[in-house]
Amino acid sequence: MANTYLTKTFGSAGTRTKYTISVWVKRGELGSTQCIFSAGTDANHSMTISFNGGDDRLYWNSYSNNGASYDYFLNCTRRFRDTSAWYHIVCAYDSTQGTSSNRQKIYVNGVQETAFETETYSSVNYADYAFNNIVHEIGQDVGNGSRFFNGSMSHYYGIDGLAYPASTFGSTDATSGIWKINTSPSVTYGTNGFFILKDGNTITDSSPNSNNFSLGGGTLTNTEDCPDNNFSTLN
Repeated sequence: MANTYLTKTFGSAGTRTKYTISVWVKRGELGSTQCIFSAGTDANHSMTISFNGGDDRLYWNSYSNNGASYDYFLNCTRRFRDTSAWYHIVCAYDSTQGTSSNRQKIYVNGVQETAFETETYSSVNYADYAFNNIVHEIGQDVGNGSRFFNGSMSHYYGIDGLAYPASTFGSTDATSGIWKINTSPSVTYGTNGFFILKDGNTITDSSPNSNNFSLGGGTLTNTEDCPDNNFSTLN
């Protein structure tokens, strides 16, 4: 998906205090900042989920005050440098929670991340940029117009109004111990929820909402490589 991104602007705001983003990604390049998802108006008013170029860590952060400080900032300690494997990433947001660490949860391959280089959570009832009636982009940083994701994505869920755990979208195989995809999870999408990239390069919403995305740039490539049929990758 290098230089390729998807875009959508919702017609109205959703439930901005609760949402879930679940997606499978396979990295094609290391050492550069690559955005999985972003929403906002500019570099100083946006949220992003991305791999950082300096250390290949997973970042989830938000600005709303002209870049003076972060509204929240989670920066995983471990590095994500396996280009041969699919990572299942779930970001669950619920700012109504009284305990700060319960407001944002990151899961990778079914396991909640608990070790962070930077660990700053949102304030109570903070209304995030996601699922608001502003630009949402997959595979590019909306605030910078670059930082494209280089690799593959599959089974991208955006859930408006509920914070689901990773176990909703996958499970551990009893024999191999490998985290496996759940291709038919039982979820409530909410008003601005969607499900895209179900079959290769399909950006038509597979949820009942018809929240289709558009190709903002580049070319979508259909590939047989997917979370439940992992192909060997030349590193």
